[in-house]
Amino acid sequence: MSTLLETHASVENLAAESASETKTTFTLEEIHQLLPHRYPFALVDRIIDFVPGKLAVGIKNVTFNEPQFQGHFPGRPIMPGVLIVEAMAQVGGVVLTQMAGVQDGLFMFAGIDGVRFRRPVVPGDQLVMTVELLSVKGRRFGKMRGRAEVDGQLACSGDLMFALVD
Repeated sequence: MSTLLETHASVENLAAESASETKTTFTLEEIHQLLPHRYPFALVDRIIDFVPGKLAVGIKNVTFNEPQFQGHFPGRPIMPGVLIVEAMAQVGGVVLTQMAGVQDGLFMFAGIDGVRFRRPVVPGDQLVMTVELLSVKGRRFGKMRGRAEVDGQLACSGDLMFALVD
């Protein structure tokens, strides 16, 4: 019996060591090193979970001081849906830039499918975006599935296609 417990503890230690070798979070500064986006289009404040080649979970803190709220809509600020989709794509961009064997270039949208908006996102909200890599074709094209939630409620979801351009 003790041999089984020792083996289990040894496996847990190996798993913990290998997990510590893989980066699982990214700060704003690290995201800026990976993605070309800058103010006002840098829409991810932090990556709080990352599984290489599979998914990332990012945070966007929505504040009243952002430029889109001057005109969308005055007196009732709502984050534009296209910016929510862009924020999800940027979280996906972190997954893409960290894939092994990725060539130099710029990842761009190639398509958007089945995007649905379920609730408004307003200043004071914290958007939690989970983006999962579904498929990659030839390391130049692929598809991701994204979800954006506020307080555990679905705000937006959809599939995002990307292409690597020179």
